[in-house]
Amino acid sequence: MTAAEGPLVVGVDSSTQSTKVLVVDAATGAVVARGQAPHQVTAEHDSDPEVWWEALTSALAQCGEPAKRAGAVAVAGQQHGLVTLDAEGRPVRNALLWNDTRSAPQRDRLLAELGGPEAWAERVGSVPAASFTVTKWSWLAEHEPAAAAATRAVRLPHDYLTGRLAGAPVSAGTTDRGDASGSGWWSTATGAYDEEILAHVGLDPALLPRVVPPGEAAGTVAEGLPLPAGIPVAAGTGDNMAGALGLGLAPGSPVLSLGTSGTVYAVSERRPADPTGTVAGFADAGSAFLPLACTLNCTLAVDRFAALLGRDREAVEAGGSAVVLPFLDGERTPDLPYASGLVHGLRHDTTAGQLLQAAYDGAVFALLKALDLVLDEGADPNEPILLIGGGARGTAWRETVRRLSGRPVRVPVAEELVALGAAAQAAGLLLGRDAAAVARGWDTARGPALPAVERDEAALERLGTTLADADALLRRA
Repeated sequence: MTAAEGPLVVGVDSSTQSTKVLVVDAATGAVVARGQAPHQVTAEHDSDPEVWWEALTSALAQCGEPAKRAGAVAVAGQQHGLVTLDAEGRPVRNALLWNDTRSAPQRDRLLAELGGPEAWAERVGSVPAASFTVTKWSWLAEHEPAAAAATRAVRLPHDYLTGRLAGAPVSAGTTDRGDASGSGWWSTATGAYDEEILAHVGLDPALLPRVVPPGEAAGTVAEGLPLPAGIPVAAGTGDNMAGALGLGLAPGSPVLSLGTSGTVYAVSERRPADPTGTVAGFADAGSAFLPLACTLNCTLAVDRFAALLGRDREAVEAGGSAVVLPFLDGERTPDLPYASGLVHGLRHDTTAGQLLQAAYDGAVFALLKALDLVLDEGADPNEPILLIGGGARGTAWRETVRRLSGRPVRVPVAEELVALGAAAQAAGLLLGRDAAAVARGWDTARGPALPAVERDEAALERLGTTLADADALLRRA
């Protein structure tokens, strides 16, 4: 631990698998305490929100005395999840998580019924994927009408935890513009909920949380928690928005995150509206935007290939002609919700290490295809890619990104960037400063820079050709 030089703040990262808590010095960004507790996720990509709350309180308790001296707290959570609450604030059913694609048929119907992809992009900023909250609500209303009828509040995961921290009644929920922009029913064009979309899916706007403006508190901490009662609770945000805050991200700097999902994003001053659906036109946690492309299959998919091949995840070999499209759970980028994994180009001399490298290539390929769409026109092509997430620590992941991008790569030494971003949001609220500027003062993007290498055009051509040729096959339900 590091001696504190300023007031302490708490940042929370509630992800698919666990809750992580950091107690951070608001002046320096030094982490003075941390805690972590696991979640339980079903095979159907469901999770009980009560488990998140138990994990949060457990992780806070692990932080001990520093948490009890905190001056503000903020929660970042996994995007797109559907949390349905009854009149007492209890979950009606398990939450549907971001990586649940069972609502693909409802997504297709919503696109067709409300003007198609271009109309959706212009209207709300994004073409909804099967992971968006609006498609999940449509699935629930169709398949579990009793649960939909019993719902008295609809929340995103971070909204739920923010409300519990503040002891807010179910009628007084809050969210922020960043996480709300991933719901599919909040518009980046108007800065408000789209009541026509809500009416179309049968959702009363009164069940949705108030969108708290940047820099405004969502409430104060309730009694009986491992935090000082009465300290401000910041609005919180989605995990990707918090990651951008944690890096102190400025426009023009691309981020590639390698985790359970893969994401590529950048802060932009222009409002994105990509009619192809490749780029989600999210708002950030401030007043700008966060164009983002996301894949469902990243580190876990490649680890699965390593397990099937009986190899360590780093045991890759160069060469060969094999192509792997590791879309094991359906895919969001490219938009193939019904897809499964595909292996093509095997030869007698193909080695297990080459096949594993091909799985890495396939996972990175889709993200890099979206890179130019995420960045503003005129962005410096030599700006290093900031590589974050668990995969960024792996040599095979780093080298694959360098080889397929042809760009320099920087790996920030700061860990738990989502929780750090939430802490920066809490610090910004406490200090009356812009949260991203706070994080830049903490120098969170500092890390070793790896120079650019020549781009592997042959591998990119093989991947592009295979994807184009297999498109019809991968779209079959």
